[in-house]
Amino acid sequence: MTSSDPTDLLTVAARWVDPTGWPVPLCFDRSERWYARLHADAGYEVWALSWLPGQGTDLHDHGGSSGAFLVVAGVLVEETVSGGRLRPHRLAAGAGRRFGARHVHQVTNRSAEPAVSVHVYRPALRRMTRYHLDAGRLRVAEVAEAGVAW
Repeated sequence: MTSSDPTDLLTVAARWVDPTGWPVPLCFDRSERWYARLHADAGYEVWALSWLPGQGTDLHDHGGSSGAFLVVAGVLVEETVSGGRLRPHRLAAGAGRRFGARHVHQVTNRSAEPAVSVHVYRPALRRMTRYHLDAGRLRVAEVAEAGVAW
């Protein structure tokens, strides 16, 4: 699922799949989903996320950033909105997804085992909008700002 293009965001994510090379130790937190920024430069930023069973995100966008994520361990389900409904996409270890600046999704660990993923954004995340799906339409619930919400 990766490209040979070194600037391709899924290719960048693939360079960060080994937690032993991360600048922070991998962590699992029972009270909330754990995340840590692994790298940032002028071109992109890289985040690691861990997901215990049942942990997930709200429906959200990435504030105009394009991105990609790669499942390092476990299984995640990404849901996107299509035809006014959430459509699930199962992603097992080694699977990844590229997305554009207008992508809205939610990601959840619905399995019985922990999961780990690496996410890359270009440009760096500055804001994320969270949504509710109401009668088949996206409604803004909150706009979260970098440095305040995460």
